[in-house]
Amino acid sequence: MDSTTEEKIYEAARKIFVLKGMEGARMQEIADEVGMNKALLHYYFRSKEKLFEAVFKDIFTRFFSRIRGAFTSDLPLKEKLIVFIDNYIDLIAANPYVPQFIINEINRDPKVLKAMIFESGIGPQQLLEIFLNEVQINNQSNLDPRHIVVSLLGMLVFPFAGRPLLQLVYFNDDQKAYDQFLSERKEIVKNMMLKFIEV
Repeated sequence: MDSTTEEKIYEAARKIFVLKGMEGARMQEIADEVGMNKALLHYYFRSKEKLFEAVFKDIFTRFFSRIRGAFTSDLPLKEKLIVFIDNYIDLIAANPYVPQFIINEINRDPKVLKAMIFESGIGPQQLLEIFLNEVQINNQSNLDPRHIVVSLLGMLVFPFAGRPLLQLVYFNDDQKAYDQFLSERKEIVKNMMLKFIEV
């Protein structure tokens, strides 16, 4: 499969997955969107699940390629956090099915996600060391940097993964109001994290 065909398939699959979710999407719809025979699509990707995983890996790789430069640079932690938060929220806003896929993969086989993270070029230990250095600089020697990383991920992931319930309970199922709430997350999370680590 050439790169142009692959990108067309990924783009069509992303569009259908956003509209229908992974469960509601059909390979025939994706094949129709690309303009190819369903049998050929099955030749490239044996199942909808395999295609979904391939699309997710593509998104994941693009995301980490955007933040890799910042995290391996000499930028202050504040700037690294801003790059991470901005890119993460942009990624999820453009691909709203990603949080559910992450949760499903965590429960199904977390080794797959671990492999993707390590293949990204940004090791989890490297992230911990970045936060640990900042904690030590600010004399917060008793603060385990894993709390910082887990808190950051929780603040970023849960509002998207928990959207159906949160939108219903706190926003009277008003989609526009919840979209506005999510659009405010960048600045809210940045301010909270920067206060948390006192940079």
